[in-house]
Amino acid sequence: MDVVFNVATPAWGWLLDLEIKGWKNESQASRKSVRSVKLLHTLCLHMIRRYVLDGETNQVDDFSDISGFAVHSSPSRRGTFDMSAHKSQFQDDNVFCGKEGLRSVAEIPLPYRNVFQEFPYFNPVQSRVIDDVLYTDRGLVVCAPTGSGKTVIFELAIIRLLMENQGPNFTAKIIYMAPIKSLCRERYEDWKVKFSSIGLQCKELTGDTEVDEYFEIHDAHVIMTTPEKWDSMTRRWRDNSLVQLVRLFLIDEVHTVNDESRGATLEAVVSRMKTLHLALLGADKTDPKEPPRLPLRIVALSATIPNVQDIAEWLSDTHGPAVFIKLDEELRPVKLQKVVLGFPCYQNQNEFKFDLSLNYKIAGVIQTYADQKPSLIFCATRRSTQQAAAVLVKEARFFIMAEQKQRLQIYSSQLRDAKLRDVLVHGVAYHHAGLDVSDRKVVEDVFTRGDLPVLFSTSTLAMGVNLPAHLVIIKATQHYVGGGFEEYSETDVQQMIGRAGRPQFDSSATAVIMTKIDTKWKYMQMLSGSTEIESSLHKNLTEHLNAEIVLLTITNTSVALAWLHSTLLYIRALKNPEYYGFRPDLDKLLIEKQLQDLCLRNLKDLSDAMLINMDKEVIKPTQNGRLMAGYCISFETMKMFGTLNESETLEEMIMLFSTSREFSDIQLRVSEKRALNALNAGKNNTTIRFPLSGKIKSSSMKVNCLIQAQLGCLPIIDFPLVQDTAKIFRIGLRLVKCYSDLQRPKKTFSSVLTALLLVQCFKAKLWENSLYVSRQLENIGTSLSNAMVNSNLTTFAKIEATNPRIIEIILNRNPPFGNQIIDAVHCLPNYDIGILQIPDYSPMVARISISLLLKNFTELQSQRTTSDNHFATLLVGDIENTLLLRQKITDHVLLKTGSWIKRLDVPRAKSGDELAFHLVDSEYVGLDVQRKFTPFYPRKLGSYTSLQCPSDQKLFGKVEMNAKQDIKPYLHQMESCQTKDPTAIHFKPACNHPYKNRGRQTKSKQQCLVTPATKRSAVSMYMAEMKSKDKQLYGPSLGKRLKTTQVPCSPAVNLSQFSFVAQSPLQHPQSSPRINDSSNISVFHTQRQVPLLVLNVNSSKN
Repeated sequence: MDVVFNVATPAWGWLLDLEIKGWKNESQASRKSVRSVKLLHTLCLHMIRRYVLDGETNQVDDFSDISGFAVHSSPSRRGTFDMSAHKSQFQDDNVFCGKEGLRSVAEIPLPYRNVFQEFPYFNPVQSRVIDDVLYTDRGLVVCAPTGSGKTVIFELAIIRLLMENQGPNFTAKIIYMAPIKSLCRERYEDWKVKFSSIGLQCKELTGDTEVDEYFEIHDAHVIMTTPEKWDSMTRRWRDNSLVQLVRLFLIDEVHTVNDESRGATLEAVVSRMKTLHLALLGADKTDPKEPPRLPLRIVALSATIPNVQDIAEWLSDTHGPAVFIKLDEELRPVKLQKVVLGFPCYQNQNEFKFDLSLNYKIAGVIQTYADQKPSLIFCATRRSTQQAAAVLVKEARFFIMAEQKQRLQIYSSQLRDAKLRDVLVHGVAYHHAGLDVSDRKVVEDVFTRGDLPVLFSTSTLAMGVNLPAHLVIIKATQHYVGGGFEEYSETDVQQMIGRAGRPQFDSSATAVIMTKIDTKWKYMQMLSGSTEIESSLHKNLTEHLNAEIVLLTITNTSVALAWLHSTLLYIRALKNPEYYGFRPDLDKLLIEKQLQDLCLRNLKDLSDAMLINMDKEVIKPTQNGRLMAGYCISFETMKMFGTLNESETLEEMIMLFSTSREFSDIQLRVSEKRALNALNAGKNNTTIRFPLSGKIKSSSMKVNCLIQAQLGCLPIIDFPLVQDTAKIFRIGLRLVKCYSDLQRPKKTFSSVLTALLLVQCFKAKLWENSLYVSRQLENIGTSLSNAMVNSNLTTFAKIEATNPRIIEIILNRNPPFGNQIIDAVHCLPNYDIGILQIPDYSPMVARISISLLLKNFTELQSQRTTSDNHFATLLVGDIENTLLLRQKITDHVLLKTGSWIKRLDVPRAKSGDELAFHLVDSEYVGLDVQRKFTPFYPRKLGSYTSLQCPSDQKLFGKVEMNAKQDIKPYLHQMESCQTKDPTAIHFKPACNHPYKNRGRQTKSKQQCLVTPATKRSAVSMYMAEMKSKDKQLYGPSLGKRLKTTQVPCSPAVNLSQFSFVAQSPLQHPQSSPRINDSSNISVFHTQRQVPLLVLNVNSSKN
């Protein structure tokens, strides 16, 4: 790259030409040379400013806009500018050398300058890092105080990528990753407005995003996501082109890698992105036809990283470690005073009582340090925020002007929470995740406007919402986690006190920590920022090793150790081995040996659980291992799945799922117990389907109760419980999907059916036999669904048969609402199962033909209510609970011809012959179809196979035979199927021989027709066999038949009913109503032909 500064002034006639040549690109230049050029650039600008502002030049020539003058990264870009033409611009705006050394926004190329239109100069922190972020492509780690405008650094990195990849075909993806969803939402709301002017589309990807939303993400340029969500995305990166297009990876609050619960996911995701990038670069080198791939740049920001050099080493790329910049508190826009107050904690005081005692000391702290400016107080629990707010309203009175008082009353009238409404009018409020979204928004608005003197909040607000205050108080330094109290980490404390200071209002701020006297010295040291960031990957190494094995990143033990070297765990273990359980006196080789043993132990655990296969040194994933990685299931949960005995009921499965590690974040709060106990065993209320014994006293019982309450459509009034329920169902759906797809040695019919029904229930949020099927329709909520149930509209068939006007009267809606409901039901799939036994009889195997019909095939061609990935699963099992068939049938297959047919050989079970057919819909409750069918197995009488067919055999399913079907092969079965005694097959004597006097005598008096074995010649045996075959083929003589039919006083018989009637071929019904009546069975006989059993069944959506 040639960097050329040509500056001409007509009056002086001097020319300053500074050239540095020979660079192909800036990334190959040393940082020292780059800084030299920038220094010359700054010196040149100072010289120009001196001469121009002294008024030495009078001639003005027409040159290009001075705002285009900057250090550009594109090759061989030259420019000649007359500074005298812009003397006024220099004098008024100070374009290049801002006051006190600040960099001007004019350095940004003109097309992208609107992104920074809110300010003319970058602040000291931004000016310090602008050269490293805007003029190079190296990785960057910046540690700067909270409130110093670090977000602008991300925006400069995005501008750099746009400068390097200009053009209409911009396909690169930018990932912004933050630890919590609220940060992603805040950044999305901000950037979608800023970047829309330069053609960038933003998209938020958090929570469990539906599959169809991925298509929208493919069109987005900037994606906001969380580590957990991006972890699930990158675990399928080989099948997802979106992940391969990432060129800029922005990590906000990178210090959360120190978090014990979520830090391992962040570390694994970043390490995976590095490995992914290297794999793609290696693939490009092997294919010369592919264009060179742009490098992946990682930019990470945080407010609290004492060992920032370790993070930079972890985020290294092909050029070496990332550039790191650590800025002191001196550059903080608002100077911060830090105070630690110690309070006595008596022996009879537990943590709850100590926290409660601090509520009465807050008023004095506010009076001392607030200076009549807004105060933000962090509490350990939601209940603590409410209690502290109520105490402060009684203990203190704030000076509130009349206009401010009036505005507070207006705000309070918009709140839904009654307790919050009462305290807000006094200038006090609380904010936590249990509040309604609208209430939280009102509280944030009133605090941001400065009308609210005091706000109590939980610690999650420190990272969630940007609400700075003049005074920040941390009330008690312990919070409730996992059933016990834990001290705040240094990261949490730094984040909370970082909210102190409002740059637009204050020049100074104060942060106060209220703790016990015993821990006062600890927090005084903590405020100095001496605690280093550590890795937590070793605590969840098993899950992340399995994920890399599934991605084929790890294929043997050597590669596994090499992957471990790319993590922060390896870097920190060498520097602080004692933290990871190693002896502090170990050298590097011994520490690496300890890490190797740790890795091998985790691989052995995966192998023992049959999640991977280790053949010598080769490591391959199993199907269950792929499911574990794909659904992000913990190792403990997968081991729990392996202990199931395949006989668990629906109640037992829900109880087991409730104890999964995935629900460890769900906490049982004291304020929730009354509502949960009312759902579990309320005397006057409808309770859950499977009540729990005793009172709700654990988190797993809470999870179980909320699952059943949601499936049973029971009202959940408390908003915190509503939020927890939504989270439980997001996690639970992953669990039940994984369990349903799990490969197990002995799958039983009932276990697979239970798993499929659980998936259906979690998707529909209804029980499989729920009466509230209408709740699944669009525009039908809880109240409307209750109205339909009260009107006995409990099945889709009943809804479909109801007049639309009646539905509108029931729901109190105007036309055409009823027609819309009816149309939605019409466009749901209407299934029917047909079962036909193929006449290829065998004593031990029955061959049947199964057909799945789509009865409203024609209507679904034009419109469907279901999604594109909708499907149904057909299960077939016998009386011994053996799974004979599991078949997934998509709508795409059924919509081609309207039917699906499969032949199945069914082995005869020892306990009985009855078969069960169950069609389970993937999404909707009320569309399932169940059938029972008893196939015919011929009996063995010695060496001769009897083909006696019971006339009272009951078949469940549609059985039809084509009229054109050849029946000659079945003629030999004619006589045996026309047995005179229809009960013959039901009597099973011990000797298995035919008996006489079967209907008139007791079993003890029945006589066996077979005499004891006597010695017979071969000729007599041959003649007896010929006579038997003659009787079977041609039946009795005509005289005997006439004698048996001409019975005196018998009623007249219409022989036409025994004639053969040809059945028409099976067709697709054009419009088949859903009927709940029982099936009608018609039996047709023809003389000397096999009886054809025709069963017409109209299935319904139960």
